Amino acid sequence: MHKITIGLVDDHQLVRTGLRELIEKLGNYSVVSEYDGAMSFLNDHTTTPPDVLIVDYSMPDLSGTDLLKELERRSEDATDTEPKTHRVLLLTQHLEDSIIDEAFYYGARGFLHKNCAAQDLKYAIDSIAATGYANVVEILRRVKRFDTAAHGLQDRPLPGITRRELEFLELVCDERELTYDQMADIMCVSVKSVESYRSALFEKFKIKSKVGLVLFSYQNKLTPPFT
Repeated sequence: MHKITIGLVDDHQLVRTGLRELIEKLGNYSVVSEYDGAMSFLNDHTTTPPDVLIVDYSMPDLSGTDLLKELERRSEDATDTEPKTHRVLLLTQHLEDSIIDEAFYYGARGFLHKNCAAQDLKYAIDSIAATGYANVVEILRRVKRFDTAAHGLQDRPLPGITRRELEFLELVCDERELTYDQMADIMCVSVKSVESYRSALFEKFKIKSKVGLVLFSYQNKLTPPFT
């Protein structure tokens, strides 16, 4: 059975050691990389992205959100046909809504308090590895109150969306947390076709993440549960 690979980004050696030992006791996981800060991670251009990257929110060089922003910028500038995709699970002692909302907006796949139970961490890792996100229901709850005006989304024009793109968007917003493989099965198309619908929506509306797609659907009341 394939082990779920984990990367750790935290400026405290003791925390990384404790996390690694805990994670490898929880299940079929392997910690394959460790970094003592955001810049240490960003300067490593050789490592294949792990299945889940666990990042401390508060670090002296860059915050977890700043790291997400930099990953987003690099993705935009990438010339590869398949740029690296990092599934980031943030750990923090701060649970302010503004911090969590911003982190999700910039592509975080999950958010946990450092005092969470070991089983909460296991659930988050398994969910992100399987579906891409730890809790889409939580994201949906948050986007209903998200300040779209603060991010310049309220006046975004709406050129034509094809029927298939709209079907894909509805599946993205489905609370079952569907994978792209599952979406392809439901739509009776290939995964490559599903990825083409995603790419088309990204390009048309300058969207950069799955959360962005959900926000876009909510703002324009395009698909359930927002219609």
